[in-house]
Amino acid sequence: MEEQKSKDAKNISSDAQVPKVTGIGGIFFFSEDLQKTRDWYTQNLGIEMNDWGSASFESRAIDRAQEINSLEWTPFKKGDDYFSPSKKEYMINYRVQNIEGLVSKLQKNGVTIVDSISTYSYGKFVHIMDEEGTKIELWEPVL
Repeated sequence: MEEQKSKDAKNISSDAQVPKVTGIGGIFFFSEDLQKTRDWYTQNLGIEMNDWGSASFESRAIDRAQEINSLEWTPFKKGDDYFSPSKKEYMINYRVQNIEGLVSKLQKNGVTIVDSISTYSYGKFVHIMDEEGTKIELWEPVL
């Protein structure tokens, strides 16, 4: 029994190092009128905005109930440079593990890396482009 627990712990530990997406960290989209959009979603769907003009939704991981995840939902002013060089109306933030390993894998696969990994108190970020020109934000949260 102890031997199986040890094997399971090793598998979980090694799986945590696999460079991959583990969930969605945010949904960002353009809006013609930010205040009107925010007001509509608050009034009609009860989505409360924070000081940065976005909403945070918290949830627990199914396989790690002690882990609390969040998803950011944010409208941006149409044409905001944060989406550049993409011309798309939206951007998705994917929560990842082992961001350095993932960036290395993506570089080997010829994926366009827009910037270098930035580190903040709440995690590491990098932006990439998919094959259709959609900018994607990758985020490795601090756990």
